[in-house]
Amino acid sequence: MSVRIAPSILSCDFGNLQRDFELINESQADWFHVDIMDGVFVPNISFGFPVMEALQKTAKKPLDVHLMIQNPDAYIQHFAALGTEVLTVHYEACTHLHRTIQAIQQAGMKAGVALNPHTPVALIENVIESLDLVLVMSVNPGFGGQKFIEQAVEKVRQCRQLIDRINSKALIEVDGGVNLDTGKRLVDAGADVLVAGSFVFGSESPTQTIAALKQL
Repeated sequence: MSVRIAPSILSCDFGNLQRDFELINESQADWFHVDIMDGVFVPNISFGFPVMEALQKTAKKPLDVHLMIQNPDAYIQHFAALGTEVLTVHYEACTHLHRTIQAIQQAGMKAGVALNPHTPVALIENVIESLDLVLVMSVNPGFGGQKFIEQAVEKVRQCRQLIDRINSKALIEVDGGVNLDTGKRLVDAGADVLVAGSFVFGSESPTQTIAALKQL
């Protein structure tokens, strides 16, 4: 299967959200990637349930929601009700990670765990069998348009080795600084899903950029 592409709506034109949502619908993209930030876990605030409700009405592709918030357990049912297919929480934000994963799956969603750049892959070894997705952050979370952290390629390789050894079904997703060069190296290392924001929406033709990423 070719790599999945998940354009990040954080990089959309917020004055033309409907237009950009439709662009993703009509493109070769596979998922909508939705970053939810609370200004506490990360030093930024993105958007909340009103934008999610608008996206739910428009999106023709699965919603891949990345929670960069404290106490994600309190909002699991809310995101399930808004049609989320994949809900990803941060390892660093969950005191009882296995319980959080179970709660996400019991709510009818696929469960992902995100790892900040400083968080070792080995720390998720005891939950990898239960996971549907591992999100490797290749920038520090909180803002779009950051420079790619090269260590992420090796981290993806480590994730792939762990998943293969445990025989987990988890997909490997990478978010941050993805372009045609870094994307190719990430896919070669074992990535299944690439999140791309500013590279897509800052290009002359977002649709063609998504198509080019799909060929990696």
